[in-house]
Amino acid sequence: MIGISIVAAAAAAVLALVGFFSLAVGAGRRAGAGASGGASSGGERIAGRDHKARCCNWCDQEMSLHSCPAAAGDAPTGTAEDLLERARGLVPAALDAARAATGFGARWKAIAARLERVPPCLSDLSSHPCFSKNALCRELLQSVAATLAEAAELGVLCREPPKAGKLQMQSDLDALAGKLDLNLRDCELLVKTGVLSDATVPSPPAEAAAAAASQTDVRELLARLQIGHAEAKHRAVEGLLDALREDEKSVLSALGRGNVAALVQLLTATAPKIREKAATVLCLLAESGSCEGLLVSEGALPPLIRLAESGSLVGREKAVITLQRLSMSPEIARAIVGHSGVRPLIEICQTGDSISQSAAAGALKNLSAVPEVRQALAEEGIVRVMISLLDRGVVLGSKEYAAECLQNFTSSNDNLRRAVVSEGALPSLLAYLDGPLPQESAVGALRNLVSAVSPDNLVSLGVLPRLAHVLRDGSVGAQQAAAAAICRISSSPEMKRLVGDHGCMPLLVRLLEAKSSGAREVAAQATATLMSCPANARDVKKDEKSVPNLVQLLDPSPGNTAKKYAISCLLALSASKRCKKLMIAQGAIGYLKKLSEMDVAGAKKLLEKLERGKLRTLFTRK
Repeated sequence: MIGISIVAAAAAAVLALVGFFSLAVGAGRRAGAGASGGASSGGERIAGRDHKARCCNWCDQEMSLHSCPAAAGDAPTGTAEDLLERARGLVPAALDAARAATGFGARWKAIAARLERVPPCLSDLSSHPCFSKNALCRELLQSVAATLAEAAELGVLCREPPKAGKLQMQSDLDALAGKLDLNLRDCELLVKTGVLSDATVPSPPAEAAAAAASQTDVRELLARLQIGHAEAKHRAVEGLLDALREDEKSVLSALGRGNVAALVQLLTATAPKIREKAATVLCLLAESGSCEGLLVSEGALPPLIRLAESGSLVGREKAVITLQRLSMSPEIARAIVGHSGVRPLIEICQTGDSISQSAAAGALKNLSAVPEVRQALAEEGIVRVMISLLDRGVVLGSKEYAAECLQNFTSSNDNLRRAVVSEGALPSLLAYLDGPLPQESAVGALRNLVSAVSPDNLVSLGVLPRLAHVLRDGSVGAQQAAAAAICRISSSPEMKRLVGDHGCMPLLVRLLEAKSSGAREVAAQATATLMSCPANARDVKKDEKSVPNLVQLLDPSPGNTAKKYAISCLLALSASKRCKKLMIAQGAIGYLKKLSEMDVAGAKKLLEKLERGKLRTLFTRK
């Protein structure tokens, strides 16, 4: 009993030194728990309860920035200078107690080493120009003081090896070491990284007070992302999310590398809610279009991919949307593949809800636009997944992305084209084209694939009526892709005749009027190719718009790439007197003289035909 009395007296002496400590005492989660060990004497149980009431309850409160009064909404008591002196005054008692403790020697030695680092950290903090102007300093000092008081108390209780509650004491010492690490890290961060300066702005003129107040709030929220325990960061990310939704511009203007790094770290937080909210903030930042490089340089890709793979429903959705936005950059797309991001995206395409599925398909479409990663995508089974999306995608967006992915995939590699055909992509693409507004991406994929399929199979699959449908009802881009497909399949007289039989000639003549020079060129090329079939030539000759449209394509300007095909078509029509007269009336001779000087193939021959016809007309009139 005498030993216990000495311990109690020593504890009372320390508490007298740290009068501040009594303010931090409250009802902790473990305050009512008795000391462990049923064989303990009554005096030991009293000592155990005394420790629980005074020490463990601030362990539970975790007197750091997330749980101190200021972080909870109550301002720390006293000025920054007062709190600094209070913390400095507690260091000697905490160090003496740590060095004098006899139990758990290794742990106390490590704690003492941490305590020795506190005074220089406090000196660095107090010398910062923004020291007295920022609430973050006061909150940190209050947290440091509470940690020092706890160290002193635990040191007194460890003067003799404990006879009961050994595991609890080990846990308390480990928690104390963690708090000291956090205090030291936060102090160093405030001093060295510019967080204090970022969160402290000069007083604005009266007319700008409201805007400056908002900006200050944002800067403080961004600073709090980097400081303190998880709960404080949780509140900070919630506030930042609200700020982004209300005034995205202010947040983006205040955002720095350290803030992004802190958000990225929260993607791996223990609490799912924190991960979800951090992912939501990063998603908004990615969608703003101004932070992609910063997100990647701060290591966002690996945790985003893990979240997409195994996160909650909300976390997966936000992670996949972010990956979709980031993958628009070819460099980042390569990095996503390098970080094994393809498999999670494929799995979401197969099992995800509509939003996640569409975003995952969009991300894979972006990846497929990078030629050097296409083989890796093929090895992951992307072709079959895209075909499945075309057949059974939850939303139209997923189907569109799947068609674009197949278009990218088949754009340049014959082996990949054959692989796509062998997987059965053509029937799915053709079924997708049956809609009222055929999509350019699906027609582009079809254009890429037709050369890998025999003419008989193309006919039996029903490719020709689908191409006619696109020429009739598709966008200009889709019509251009359809005309290009016609050029590729029209290698035999029989196929040319079949194309004409499906009513494509008048549709191609109409496409000659397109505003896009590329569309005009491919329409003229397809028309010239098909006119070697007499039936198709007759269809063009009958069309009232054919000659005027073709003559307009004789424009000698460098931007007109269709002129050589237009000459070919007009030569085929020049046997008709009516067509020759119409060419002359439309001003073809003037164009052809310039084209002859430029040595464009066929221009001189067509010019001679028209000029001979013009002379005959003059003699006939005489």
